[in-house]
Amino acid sequence: MVRTLTGSLAIALLVASPALASGDAAKGKDIFNRCMMCHSDAKGAPNKIGPNLFGVVGRKAGTEPGFNYSAALKGSGITWTEDNLEKWVMGPGKMVPGNRMMFAGLSSQSQAEDVVAYLATLK
Repeated sequence: MVRTLTGSLAIALLVASPALASGDAAKGKDIFNRCMMCHSDAKGAPNKIGPNLFGVVGRKAGTEPGFNYSAALKGSGITWTEDNLEKWVMGPGKMVPGNRMMFAGLSSQSQAEDVVAYLATLK
């Protein structure tokens, strides 16, 4: 019985680990300042060169009202989970070739995690 319980606990911890490894939202907000030239992050704020990112976590890609997305992004079938957003900010052109975002991507995984942690607070 103890072995079964211990094994179950170990599996639960392994499954939960990604959630525990999230970034630092305060650092992410500072990093996101670089993104503000093209993206807004406030509820109801207008789209800029890029779409408003308020509420982006959980949103289907290419669906922010009033923004003219590329066919590649609209047809990608992506939902912006935290994992997908991390991949995106590390290399938009690699993740969805043919998208219009003119950003090469962050070079640091920890910065990507921090930015996504910040985006996750925008609800």
